[in-house]
Amino acid sequence: MRQVPLVVGHPLLGSLKELRHDVLAAYLRARSTVGDVVRFQAGPPGARTEMYGVFSADGVQQVLASQSANFRKDNPTYTEIRESVGNGLLTSQDDEYIFQRRMVQPLFTRRRVHEYAGAVHAEIIRSVSGWQTQPDGVVDASAVMTEFALRAVSRILFGADIEAAVDVVRRQFPVIGESVLRRGVSPVRLPRTWPTPANRRTQAAQRELFGICDRIIAQRAGADEADDMISLLVRARDEDGSGLSADAVRDQVLIFLLAGYETTATTLGYALHLLAGDAEVRARARAEVDDVLAGRSPGAADVEALPYLNQVLKETMRVYPAVAIMGRRAVAEAEVDGFRIPAGADVYLAPWVTHRHPAYWARPDDFDPEHFTPEAEAGRPRYAWFPFGGGPRACIGQHFSMQEAVIVLAAVLQRFDVEAHDPPGRRVPVDLGMALRPAGPLLVRVRPRTKEAVA
Repeated sequence: MRQVPLVVGHPLLGSLKELRHDVLAAYLRARSTVGDVVRFQAGPPGARTEMYGVFSADGVQQVLASQSANFRKDNPTYTEIRESVGNGLLTSQDDEYIFQRRMVQPLFTRRRVHEYAGAVHAEIIRSVSGWQTQPDGVVDASAVMTEFALRAVSRILFGADIEAAVDVVRRQFPVIGESVLRRGVSPVRLPRTWPTPANRRTQAAQRELFGICDRIIAQRAGADEADDMISLLVRARDEDGSGLSADAVRDQVLIFLLAGYETTATTLGYALHLLAGDAEVRARARAEVDDVLAGRSPGAADVEALPYLNQVLKETMRVYPAVAIMGRRAVAEAEVDGFRIPAGADVYLAPWVTHRHPAYWARPDDFDPEHFTPEAEAGRPRYAWFPFGGGPRACIGQHFSMQEAVIVLAAVLQRFDVEAHDPPGRRVPVDLGMALRPAGPLLVRVRPRTKEAVA
């Protein structure tokens, strides 16, 4: 096995400054100048940390799929998520994960996911209703889609209690996310019990989030009529009749919020921004929507009948993957893409980088839905595109996510012309939080279409 080449950094601090300043740019530079598997060192001698980057499709497949048992979710970020929102499906491992997956899987069958379409459509219509009377027609697509995504996932999770829940989630979830991100990347993590200002803010947010979930879960116990996700989790039973405890239900609910709120907002906000900036793509997508829907509201059955809109969304997730970096820790020494990864190594995969790899993409820096024609997809390695992860730990909600995004874009294009507001070619800088997000507003100009196109 070959030794992984080192990314040369500062003689004293290694790559610390570059990784802290802009980790995505540092990863891109490393791939282009060093290779598909690289090693970073960060920090002064004696307190230096080492991490590995894997950017090739074959390497990603080995980490996520063929050698997945050796690459576990034991790194600091996953530890912080467990401490902050519980040990749900995203973070659990081994037998606990297998049990949780069995209990949760019925909530994501095709039939059940189709039932969520009505809630998604109702919330997007609510979210864009004010666009009809927008004085200058300019809206922040990121802000609107963030509010939509929050309300949509809260409605599906909390049902009739959406209004009480959504206020708490809106205020407190960003506090939790900031804490996870800060502590997950910090070389020194003070005990959570120390009464620092940051710890007190996080503890207060956690208490309020746990409190609203616990109250709703307790109300659902013994109730058979509600079909929101909390009720389904409360009633879920394994083959031997065992179910999830109230705390375990809460863990799943908070993980679903974490995985399905900001990520959805990122994808939809950028999709509208990219459509607004490309008249040809926008016209083709709108024509497909008008032809397939013929004025009626989009539903789950329409998702597969809108292939170009699916291509638009896949390309959006290529250019702006909501989960831009994924981490694992090697249990034992392994060979990845021909290189030696030592036991205990922290290994990072980066959709942001692999999705721009010139070996897999004809126009890596351009927004081009033609990257996702059936022919183009068939000619690429499976893990050249992996916004939902892959292997046995692939995102359980990926079908729901795609259905939600297609319905939302179809409903918006059906009702509004969406055009560019920013100068041509302007790219809004990104900010790497719990999910990738724009560092500023994604301004687009909207104009109501004629009533003939509206359901």
